Amino acid sequence: MWFRRDLRIDDNPAWSAATSECSKVVALFVLDPRLLNAAGPFRRRQLLANVVALDEELRERTGAGLTIREGNPAEVVPAVVAEVASDALFFNVDVSPFSTRRDGLVVAGLPSDVEPRRFYGTLVHPPGVVLTKNGALSKVFTPFWRAWTATPLVPWPAPGPAEIVALASTVSVSLDADPPMVPGSAGALARLEEFVTHADRYGDERDRPGIRGTSMLSADLKYGTLSPRTALDVVGESTPGRAAWCRQLAWRDWYAHLLAEYPMLEREPMSERYRDVDWADDPEALEAWKQGLTGYPLVDAGMRELAATGWMHNRVRMVTASFLVKDLLIDWRLGEAHFRHLLIDGDTPQNVGNWQWSAGTGPDAAPYHRIMNPVLQSRKFDTDGDYIRKWVPELAGLQARDVHAPWELAPLDLATAGVTLGDTYPWPIVDHFEARQKFMTAFRLE
Repeated sequence: MWFRRDLRIDDNPAWSAATSECSKVVALFVLDPRLLNAAGPFRRRQLLANVVALDEELRERTGAGLTIREGNPAEVVPAVVAEVASDALFFNVDVSPFSTRRDGLVVAGLPSDVEPRRFYGTLVHPPGVVLTKNGALSKVFTPFWRAWTATPLVPWPAPGPAEIVALASTVSVSLDADPPMVPGSAGALARLEEFVTHADRYGDERDRPGIRGTSMLSADLKYGTLSPRTALDVVGESTPGRAAWCRQLAWRDWYAHLLAEYPMLEREPMSERYRDVDWADDPEALEAWKQGLTGYPLVDAGMRELAATGWMHNRVRMVTASFLVKDLLIDWRLGEAHFRHLLIDGDTPQNVGNWQWSAGTGPDAAPYHRIMNPVLQSRKFDTDGDYIRKWVPELAGLQARDVHAPWELAPLDLATAGVTLGDTYPWPIVDHFEARQKFMTAFRLE
């Protein structure tokens, strides 16, 4: 059994199939330097901590832990298969272009008599089963969602009593700091239980970054420390808030299904009309956005939260993404790469799908005229300014009504609050309304 982004034992179809169909199973994890080097510090720590937690859980339950090897899986996995003369390789499929290429190389390196057994333990429904009446994957979410809710679950196997055999590991996992979240299935289930206590309010609270109104489960779903089917079953749809959250699982499946069918979405827009946009070449503006120094408090708060924690509230992700693309006219791919590098839950299909949605370039994307006003978004969703004050402390002295747009205040009022624009906090690097017109022109929409 080759573990990758399915770091759990329970409700794991590949693990269940391996332990029910075989008498002996090796639980293998391969530390791939390419992935570790591409991950920012928070995601790397969370990944490694989840690996350690899985190893400990396996030892407690079976008496044998993970076999951990380091290197290119295309070489390491076939080598381990040969080492134990295995007759099958079990794993859960991922849909990113990198994963597809890697898995193809691994399977190609297996002996001809070794059967690759593939499952989809990271999604509620596997790609190819959620189809519209014309038998196709919908490029619009609502028809997909309707089909998604009507599609019966493909049964997953039940686990069996196989003996777990631990081989010698060639590398030990060590952390340079504590992970951002309590790791493993235990941490994931604790977060799920906590979310259930306020899931009924999800529809009302999910857009407010100053409170914990979201589930905080995206990283668990990304690493597979929590099964999406378990989450769907536990949360349920008994109230509007719970149903709204379960709809997010459908969005998650949809983005994965789209990337599986259209791998070009990782780098290219879905629509031809957006492939020749005249993006701005502005390294200074890009760096100001990354550092949280744009002069727009909600944008800066989000970018600083990301840099400091590897996390950003979902509503603020949309605002910061819209600002980069539609205010600064900077290529969405640069923002997507920055987010994917730093986010604890950096997941290719979700990150790509959401960035293309925000940019207006992808399937069922936010329409071009939906250009988020960062000040209005701030006043609406961080009304008291608590989120801004936490992450932009130089504005903490401003009143709630003023913290969203400090440039609108008189210099004396700013000075009273300890703020000097251009010194303690930057002036806005762009005028939102002028930027809106430039974006509309660049997208040739006027």
